[in-house]
Amino acid sequence: MKVNKKEVEHVAALARLTFSPEELELYTEQFNDILEYINRLNEVDLENVEPTSHVQPLKNVLREDCVVTSDEELRQSVLQEAPEVEHGFFKVPTIID
Repeated sequence: MKVNKKEVEHVAALARLTFSPEELELYTEQFNDILEYINRLNEVDLENVEPTSHVQPLKNVLREDCVVTSDEELRQSVLQEAPEVEHGFFKVPTIID
């Protein structure tokens, strides 16, 4: 399958592009080269190749969930910097009644 300059002009118009005559010639050749390559790919024997959704196997790498106990001394030093503390937590003003 080959494309001609008229078809490349049509695609360019759809994309709202304008090309000089030299560019039109160049892009027509490149377009045909791409289509030729795709046609060559269609000739590849894929009889024994399983379809895949991704080239590489995907697997999530997740760390194990574990409870980390806080350092009480660190907690107290942070709470000392708070303007107000209530029951061991930061106290903030009520936003919604």
